[in-house]
Amino acid sequence: MKTTKIYAYGKQSVSWGDIWTIVKVLRSNWLTQGPKIQEFEKALCDYTGARYAVAVSSGAAALHLSMLCMDLKNTNEVITSPITFVASANCVLYVGSKIKFADINSQTACIDPDEIEKQMTSNTRGIIPVHYAGIPCDMEKIHAIAKKHNLFVIEDAAHAIGSEYKNSKIGSCKYSDMTIFSFHPVKTITTGEGGAITTNDKNLYERLLRVRSHGITRDPNLFTKNDGPWYHEMYELGFNYRMTDIQAALGLSQLKRLDKFIQRRREIVNFYKNAFADDKRFILLEEPKECSVAYHLCPLLINFDIVKSSKKEIFKKLQENGLNLQVHYIPVHTQPFYKKQGFKQGDFPKAERYYLQSFSLPLYPDLKNKDLVNIVKIIKENIS
Repeated sequence: MKTTKIYAYGKQSVSWGDIWTIVKVLRSNWLTQGPKIQEFEKALCDYTGARYAVAVSSGAAALHLSMLCMDLKNTNEVITSPITFVASANCVLYVGSKIKFADINSQTACIDPDEIEKQMTSNTRGIIPVHYAGIPCDMEKIHAIAKKHNLFVIEDAAHAIGSEYKNSKIGSCKYSDMTIFSFHPVKTITTGEGGAITTNDKNLYERLLRVRSHGITRDPNLFTKNDGPWYHEMYELGFNYRMTDIQAALGLSQLKRLDKFIQRRREIVNFYKNAFADDKRFILLEEPKECSVAYHLCPLLINFDIVKSSKKEIFKKLQENGLNLQVHYIPVHTQPFYKKQGFKQGDFPKAERYYLQSFSLPLYPDLKNKDLVNIVKIIKENIS
C-alpha cells in the first residue's frame, strides 16, 4: 500500500556533530551558567557584528527583557506589526505599557514606515519592526523616524538570523538599540528553545545580564558591600530567563552550519519562485534589492480573484495530500484578547488581506529537490 509522504512547513536539522557537542556538555561539570553561554554569546557577536550578546531562554523572553530595559511608563505606546507572533506585542503589555500596530507593505509583509508615522502620538516611545519571514524591514527609514522623534528601536529578528540589510547583518544593531533572536526548532538555527539579544550599548548589556537572572549581579565592582566570595546583590526585579549550557552548545554547533542552512533555504525559495512564476493563481513576497534574505518562511499567496475554492477548503485538501502547512500569522489585532483592548477587524486592511491569502510552504534544509517537485505538483493539482 502506497503511503503519502508528509511535509511540515518547518523542521530542525540536527547532525551527529550537534549531538556529540551536547553529549560533551552533559559529561562536563557545567549544565547551566557555565562557559558555553559566553562562548555562544561571543560567536553571535562575531557573526552579527554586534558588540554584545545575551543568550536567554526564548525569543519571547528576549522581547520581554528588551522592553524591561526601556523603563516604559503605563502611558507610553510602542508600535509593531500586526503580522507577527503575539509575543511581539505581548512584551509591551508585560511592562504595563500600550501597544499600537502599523499596517504592512504588501510586497514584503513587513511593517510600512509610512504607516508607523500615521500611528504615532505624543505618547509613542518606541518601535518594534518585525523582519517577517527573514525579510528585513526598511531599517534606514525606521531609524530616521526614530531619530526624529527620539524613539527607541528594537528589531524583532526571530525569523532573520543571517539576513543582511544594506551589507550589514541583521543583529548588528546599526539601526537599532537592540535586536532579538529566536532559536525555536523551526527557526534557521535551533537551541531547542532559546533566544538572544544583541546590542552595542554597554549599559543595556549590563542591565540585560542582571534582569536575565533575577536582577542579581556577582560583579564586586558594583557591590555596596562585600561579605566574601559567596556574596551577590540584587538590584532590581528580574527573571529566570537563562539559557542552559546544553542549549548554548547546540547553538554553537548550529551556528557553524548557519551559512549552509541559509544557502539551501535560498535555493528552495528560488525553486518555488521559478515553479510558480508563470501561474497567476499564486504570488510570492519580494526580496528587496538592498537585502539578502535568510528565509525562515516562504509564504505563498493565493490569488482569490482567480481561485474559487476557499482558503479553508484549500488547506484541508492540501493536508489530505500530505502538506501539513501553517499560516503566519493571524493578525494580532484580531485576536480576542486584543479586541478587548479596543482593536477591531478592518483596522489594518493590508495585514488582514495578507492573512486571508497566505500560507507557508515547506522550507527546511533537509528537503530534497524531488520533494520540492512533489510539493509544487500537489499544490498546483489541488488548488483551483
